[in-house]
Amino acid sequence: MSAVNDTSFNSAVFLLTGIPGQEDVHLWISVLFCLVFVISIAGNSVVLFIVKTDPSLHEPMYIFLSMLATTDLGLSISTIPTILGIFLFNSREISLSACFAQLFFIHSLSFIESSVLLLMAFDRFVAIRDPLRYASILNPSRIAKMGLMFMLRSVVLIFPLPFLLKRFQYCRANVLSHSYCLHQEVMKMACSDITVNSIYGLFIIVSTVGLDSLLILLSYVMILKTVLSIASHVERVRALNTCVSHICAVLLFYTPMIGLSVLHRFRKSSSPLLQILLGYVYMLVPPLINPIVYSVKSKHLRARIIKAFIK
Repeated sequence: MSAVNDTSFNSAVFLLTGIPGQEDVHLWISVLFCLVFVISIAGNSVVLFIVKTDPSLHEPMYIFLSMLATTDLGLSISTIPTILGIFLFNSREISLSACFAQLFFIHSLSFIESSVLLLMAFDRFVAIRDPLRYASILNPSRIAKMGLMFMLRSVVLIFPLPFLLKRFQYCRANVLSHSYCLHQEVMKMACSDITVNSIYGLFIIVSTVGLDSLLILLSYVMILKTVLSIASHVERVRALNTCVSHICAVLLFYTPMIGLSVLHRFRKSSSPLLQILLGYVYMLVPPLINPIVYSVKSKHLRARIIKAFIK
């Protein structure tokens, strides 16, 4: 125990985990991850470029989509160094300062993405409920204010976490179960009382992801109520079809996040491999799939992308 207490903050490191038992094929797995990252970055960058350069796409729905693409880019870039470091160079060590910085960006961007999904749900609600006033309700100024407000909410709530973690003493050989740092894992490595971090972490989850998911559900209840009041069956299907992409994005984001949170809470009884794989799904799949789904489902966006590449 004295060794633990003598461990200094500056000399302590965390050990990240790849996929245990698959070390022999880490190089081949790295090829898959590289491909995922390239597609994620290229797909989201293309969406951003097309929306920015095409004035006809300067509509609320596409502005929110560009916000989602920017957040997905940030999440991909935040995880690239440590994941590829493990699988390409077997570099598992990460300093506490680098770990705290990484978890700050990962959690901030995750909560911003949750907020963007909420804004996109509100966008679909307004478009279906009041299409004639859609552009005036969601004007560029209002969109910018809402986006800034939710971004500040996420950053302000996450900002104290690195400082709360920095005050702890950490045991040697702190092995994390992912290829990146998460607050709920790092705080359990501390040789100190983590009650404050645990309570504050729960408060953040409830006030961001919990509230956002509840409001998204409420938005879709209102959307469904509005759609059912439409007399024409064709118009009902058309209205619901505009929500398919967003529903896919919501499921891709919230399903692995909730699953990972449950596995962390019941860590002793859960499979370590399942926890690791779900962690990769949580971080890698949404940035990969979101631009593909929106490009496929949005005829206008798809046509602009095809036109840009043909030129």
